[in-house]
Amino acid sequence: MFSACYNEESIIIPSDNPTKPTTLPEDATQGEVIIKFKPEMEAILDATMTRSGGVATRSGIPSTDEVLDILGAYHFERVFPVDSRHEERTRQNGLHLWYIVRFDPEEDLQSAVERLSQLGEVDKLQCNRPIQRAYNPTAEPRFVSCDEANATATRSSEWAFNDPEIYRQWCYVNRGTAPFTQPWAGVVAGADAGCEEAWELTTGDEDIIVAVMDEAVMWSHPDLADNIWINEGEEYDAGVDADGNGYVDDKYGYNFVRNTPITSWTSNGSTGHGTHVAGTIAAVNDNGIGVAGIAGGGKGKRGVKIMTLQLFDGMNSCTLAMEARAMKYAADNGAVILQCSWGYNSAKANMIMGYVPGPATEEEWAATYPLEKEALDYFIHNAGSPNGVINGGLAIFASGNEYAAQSSFPAAYSKCISVAAIAADYTPASYSNYGPEVLLCAPGGDLEYYGTPGEADDIYDENGILKEQGGIYSTLVLNGVAGYGYYEGTSMACPHVSGVAALGLAYAKQQKRHFTWEEFKALMYSTGRDIEEYFVGEKLYYMRHTSAGATPIKMNLSDYRGKMGHLIDAGALLKAIDGSGRDMRLPNIYLAPNKSVTLKLDDYNIYDAKSITVANNEIVEVTLDGNTLTIKAKSEGQTLLSVVADKTHTATITVRKGANDNGWL
Repeated sequence: MFSACYNEESIIIPSDNPTKPTTLPEDATQGEVIIKFKPEMEAILDATMTRSGGVATRSGIPSTDEVLDILGAYHFERVFPVDSRHEERTRQNGLHLWYIVRFDPEEDLQSAVERLSQLGEVDKLQCNRPIQRAYNPTAEPRFVSCDEANATATRSSEWAFNDPEIYRQWCYVNRGTAPFTQPWAGVVAGADAGCEEAWELTTGDEDIIVAVMDEAVMWSHPDLADNIWINEGEEYDAGVDADGNGYVDDKYGYNFVRNTPITSWTSNGSTGHGTHVAGTIAAVNDNGIGVAGIAGGGKGKRGVKIMTLQLFDGMNSCTLAMEARAMKYAADNGAVILQCSWGYNSAKANMIMGYVPGPATEEEWAATYPLEKEALDYFIHNAGSPNGVINGGLAIFASGNEYAAQSSFPAAYSKCISVAAIAADYTPASYSNYGPEVLLCAPGGDLEYYGTPGEADDIYDENGILKEQGGIYSTLVLNGVAGYGYYEGTSMACPHVSGVAALGLAYAKQQKRHFTWEEFKALMYSTGRDIEEYFVGEKLYYMRHTSAGATPIKMNLSDYRGKMGHLIDAGALLKAIDGSGRDMRLPNIYLAPNKSVTLKLDDYNIYDAKSITVANNEIVEVTLDGNTLTIKAKSEGQTLLSVVADKTHTATITVRKGANDNGWL
């Protein structure tokens, strides 16, 4: 037991062996540890952070500081910066109790963890470490510049949009005619994400935001720019946190690798991976250039928005602490989908092939990386809105590319969606991780199956056009040049699921339907296609197929039964939305004095409003313009709003000071 004094009160907390890693990862960052303190320490920590302006060298807790002195600590800071708009729910979720400590890197990390774990005020403890890509950053993409792509492209009226390169995107609409087959490889019509039928119902909605956690998305790419999320509350390079979210100048998302609003796609070692992923979700449709995106708009609709949260910058990765910040940032700034093509290696990854196995169970993962789990839970439970299209958020992860019979984590977390990859004939992609944890699969390409053994993938035909090799074609940036190209992997399958989810939420908004995250996740699975009838016999592929000594390997397809999930189906999902969920309703409204809010009543199935009244005009002023309602707060209190249309709709309006006078949830 120990005693710490604060304001002349004794706080005595027994040491009860807090959650801490049993073994430290090989790549654990030396001189850093992440601590979650017990709630009893809140007042002391708050006082320390207030005095220090947010960054200190000590905690203010005597027993903790004794250990920090021994370790030579020089940096003590909250993991999650204060977001004045959401501090209340941050505290309700206990995220304000997470701190990062930096100390002398010469100190033994294992010993430091043991010392800190003995403190009664410590609830959870973990190391910091760089996160890992779910793809090979040295892989050479098959790339063509925008000018080259548009110069050689031909338009056809058989496709839904006028984007000239859409014919390469068999992953959306597979008619069984893709010209990249080898004698041993097949193409089967319908082995796609089911987009053609879905596009008849909707093509996207700009109110749906997908956070791409990856390399930076090239927000100026001509085929993405119109669908990039912009933080309208900020001005780039102004040096001010104008919207009070804890981040300065984050107009185009945030670079969590370098802790700066400057997102970069030109650093040495950048692969364009984030831009490729973003294009699958929301490349601008019907703009007469390049490719299409699953939820990129068109036919009179705007596309969904891409929020770029940079986790990889060149050869550098962000740490677990910054990754957790990114997840919380996504929820607090409007994203409802996390697109994550990264994770740990599968626990069943082959060490002989150079893979270091990751966590084997959900319990092991949660014990080793509790901060990551809490940040994910925060996003899953706090994104969206109880009165919007979805209450909560969807966390969608690539299952991994280690040829392993188990999904990687965090993909395998039961609240996430783990995505495996298929080829163009419904068969599992050769490299894809699979297992009972996998919920959905989607086209990911399979160059080892379709590519020519011993030949490079960037082969051009007699007309100088890049030949099909069975990969996924999307937007790309290479050496700072915008263009298009092929990649493969569960990294490419994952954004197909994110894109379909975004398209489904766009349609749900259009139909005024509301879902919880659990309901929508279950609907995506139940409307997916069971493709196990294709898991028969053997499949031949050539590992390291571009080398002269490519190894022929046969897959036993029956091993994949029950381990690939269902094939995502956009058309079936959208059709099922009409009879699922529940009607959106007029929400209860919360705001601070002198603040205002505008509601489009159409969003809540209220049309041709005839009159509006409030029980107490001293609390709010309400005006109706067409079918748009504006509410301006005047003084603290609570009153009842009534809107008369086809029937009388009511909601409670609450006005109070709080959250830095910006209102509260």
